[in-house]
Amino acid sequence: MRARKKKNCDKRVEACSSLLINSPEEMISYTDKLPATLEIGCGKGSFICTLAKNNPDRFYFAAELITDVLVTALERAVEEGIENVRFLNINAVRLPEFFKKGDISKIHLNFSDPWPKSRHAKRRLTYHTFLDLYKNILSDDGVIEIKTDNDGLFEFTLEELALSDMKILRIERDLHKSDLAEGNVMTEYEKNFSEKGVPIKYVKVAYK
Repeated sequence: MRARKKKNCDKRVEACSSLLINSPEEMISYTDKLPATLEIGCGKGSFICTLAKNNPDRFYFAAELITDVLVTALERAVEEGIENVRFLNINAVRLPEFFKKGDISKIHLNFSDPWPKSRHAKRRLTYHTFLDLYKNILSDDGVIEIKTDNDGLFEFTLEELALSDMKILRIERDLHKSDLAEGNVMTEYEKNFSEKGVPIKYVKVAYK
């Protein structure tokens, strides 16, 4: 679904520029914050902002390609006075420009676009080329946590993981009925679908 165009989006983003990383060179300022946690595709920022507030001793990054969506996350972080999170308005393929090996200890992929048409498989954030990319920025003991409501994307993800240099540490086909539910931080999307009774699929992986 195409994001609705936000009024005065550019000016609103500029007003939150202190939380936005615009170039790889700016990452030098955050060397002492690494390794950190990264959410790829943060949407309106509910998940990453909640994590950052709940864990003030950790640092967080969030990448979101669509500016008209990212502006809401930026404004939320500013309004709530969250200082331990920074945002990147980039495509995931550019992550190695900003982060080097070991900079990230955990990656969250929450309700990524399933790109249901077969010809768009390469755009899915769990396609094997993306899995290879994440390895280039994760620490040796780093992990990736994936959540989705989409059965097709989940099965595709498991197939890609089986073909990759990765091991599954935990898998749940109904996250909210597992023992992980108590500490689970939900996204806006997750709340909506779980209230409708849609099972949330979850998998946690690491590189072998």
